[in-house]
Amino acid sequence: MRRLVLALGANTGDRAGTLRSAVAALRALDGLVVDAVSEVVETDPVGGPEQPDFLNAVVLGRTSLEPLALLDACQRVEAAHGLDRAAKVRWGPRPLDVDVVDLEGARGVHGGGRLVVPHPRAHERAFVLAPWAGLDPGARLPGPDGGEPRTVADLLAVAPDRAGVRVPAVPVVLA
Repeated sequence: MRRLVLALGANTGDRAGTLRSAVAALRALDGLVVDAVSEVVETDPVGGPEQPDFLNAVVLGRTSLEPLALLDACQRVEAAHGLDRAAKVRWGPRPLDVDVVDLEGARGVHGGGRLVVPHPRAHERAFVLAPWAGLDPGARLPGPDGGEPRTVADLLAVAPDRAGVRVPAVPVVLA
């Protein structure tokens, strides 16, 4: 089984309920073990159109799934929570987003570009780095342009969107 990092985000509907349900759905997947779930952070949207704030979390786990099978499983969880990929606006509002951020032993491009591991923008996204650093601040991720790996805590300290990360007004427990 290889270690994995998944990022979850929701900014429409019952955001907290959707994240709780998504974690339960991930726990129920054959070939995936959820080892830890981060605290939830609330974040300003990054890029895209005007939209509501997000709730974000990170899941650490292990999987026996191959990279594209893992991506497909994550996309089934998204679809079950109302995400219509055909209608999705790039970086627009969504009921649920589940991104494969990192998968041990699966570096590079998979499925003709359907999946890139590690996620090509994870190193600059505080909405991924903040919850991940809360679980494992020493985890390492390649820096800009695939540069020297740096800790997620160090990458968070310089992430352009770090000022938009905060504790939700109403705490959300996912685990």
